[in-house]
Amino acid sequence: MKGIFGTDMNRRKFLRGVGSATALAAVSQFVPLDALKAAIIDAKGPLEKTKLNVGFVPITCATPIIMAKPLGFYERYGLDVEVIKTAGWAVSRDKSLSGEYDAAHMLTPMPLAITVGAGSTSVPWTMPAVENINGQAITLANKHLDKQDPTKWKGFTFGVPFEYSMHNFLLRYYVAEAGLDPDKDIQIRVVPPPEMVANLSAGNLDGYLSPDPFNQRAVFDGVGFIYKLTKEIWDGHPCCAFAASQKFIDETPNTFLALFKSILDATAYSQDLSNRPEISEAISPKNYLNQPTTVVQQVLTGRFADGLGKVRNEPTRIDFDPFPYHSFSVWILSQMKRWGYIEGDINFKDISEQVYLATDAQAVMKEMGQTPPDITYKSHTIMGKTFDPAEPDAYIDSFAIKRT
Repeated sequence: MKGIFGTDMNRRKFLRGVGSATALAAVSQFVPLDALKAAIIDAKGPLEKTKLNVGFVPITCATPIIMAKPLGFYERYGLDVEVIKTAGWAVSRDKSLSGEYDAAHMLTPMPLAITVGAGSTSVPWTMPAVENINGQAITLANKHLDKQDPTKWKGFTFGVPFEYSMHNFLLRYYVAEAGLDPDKDIQIRVVPPPEMVANLSAGNLDGYLSPDPFNQRAVFDGVGFIYKLTKEIWDGHPCCAFAASQKFIDETPNTFLALFKSILDATAYSQDLSNRPEISEAISPKNYLNQPTTVVQQVLTGRFADGLGKVRNEPTRIDFDPFPYHSFSVWILSQMKRWGYIEGDINFKDISEQVYLATDAQAVMKEMGQTPPDITYKSHTIMGKTFDPAEPDAYIDSFAIKRT
């Protein structure tokens, strides 16, 4: 069915509508499949609604969603979008579940967690696009300048923005590789990103693995230093996402397609380093990031002071690539299982293809003249270790420190 209908969304919609038995019968009798398609790229009718609420947490990972408002990308597609600043991820999740937000900036593990019912009611959720890759860092308080060896972090308290976050899973991965058990040897607290720097300054945190601009803001305020960019742990890792409920897609397909295209368009614009000074100016004001433009610009351009007396030039400190590889999802689910956030047998492939709309992204990106990858699964290298998405259980079993 997936091969016939071209995208995960088309296949699921058809199967929900007629049932698998009828679908198979239809195929076997050579029913004209074009008449059955409800391809997302063919959603050409009038927009079901034009006024939308889209939530965001004020971090640079949300750059395409935020800058699409002041730079007019939503208007290009006939949408009147209010982008709503949200204090933290639990609030973003709850307002999305209640329908207060039509779509939202989420962390890449969140649509998976919502779908499987980890930490909330189980509701079918989708991730049509990644917002950014890389874009995080481990920041330590200045008092720990002499403890840049992670084996010395026993007893430290670290902040992460949410349990179901790449920040949490990358921090756990990193300290476990250094021989520390993240549930026994350190304490990990959930701290909303805007409160990270104040907690570091007050001594409530020894460090954090945080989204930017709060790593750079710690340097700017003179309270911390950037110990390690997460691109140094896994170069090209996903971070944040554009997410929407399956209900929103089913009920307003034309509106969803317009919103999806505006996000893809804004993401492509954000990829170009020459546009980032302009974007920094657009997203720094109080109603968006509420940060000094120089802080945001250091993050987006990758030329930054690290708090250790160096000016570094890392153009891919943060980057913007919308493609939601199914293998990203499998890795995230493997870490959710490794650390006990989900239990029992997991159909990694089915969940990943239900939530991460990679084949739909391929279709829409091609229609827009963009060049998506021609595969949706690939291997990834994290701290020198290869992850094969075809063998997630063996990958989990290979770790000495785990909960399962």
